[in-house]
Amino acid sequence: MDKTSQKIIDVTMKLIKEKGYVATTTIDIANGSHINECTIFRKFKGKKDIVLSGMKQEKWCANVSASIFQDVKWDLQLDLEMFMRNYLERITPDFVSLSVGLRAPQIYEDTMPYIMKIPEAFLQTLVLYFKSMNEKGKIGTFDFECLAMTIFSSTFGFTFLKASFGEQLSRVKQEEYITNSVSLFLKGIQHE
Repeated sequence: MDKTSQKIIDVTMKLIKEKGYVATTTIDIANGSHINECTIFRKFKGKKDIVLSGMKQEKWCANVSASIFQDVKWDLQLDLEMFMRNYLERITPDFVSLSVGLRAPQIYEDTMPYIMKIPEAFLQTLVLYFKSMNEKGKIGTFDFECLAMTIFSSTFGFTFLKASFGEQLSRVKQEEYITNSVSLFLKGIQHE
């Protein structure tokens, strides 16, 4: 990909993060890229094409896959902290803002498969992890999908609230949140 096309993608994704898909115009993209608007249409079919090209790039898709959750120690506390930490390292407040901007009805059908890969990777890997922990006799039998959803919801919720409110809602730091929420979760499933 040439430098101009990459700059168009980067500016587009940043504008969508700040303003949303609908409010971002090709004039805004051209101005932010320091190019003529005609150049955009020589490089891409339109704004949607730019976004879909960006969604295929690692820097704009967060690169969350099962591979980032493979460093398990078979210790529930350490492993769940690793799951949360690895997710939160990639799903930053900036990424959440971009994801929200890409949920406009005009493009969501096209962006949804890219956005869905993130929670799917987290949930599927965590369900398999809980099943393995059960098979190893380290946890009891539960609805493993519900357990995974609980951890995912807690993790996503933290990121979403930080993206929405920064430090205004809560000053709890990420590492403190990870450790305390995993400890609380473990107390809940250990008293079955």
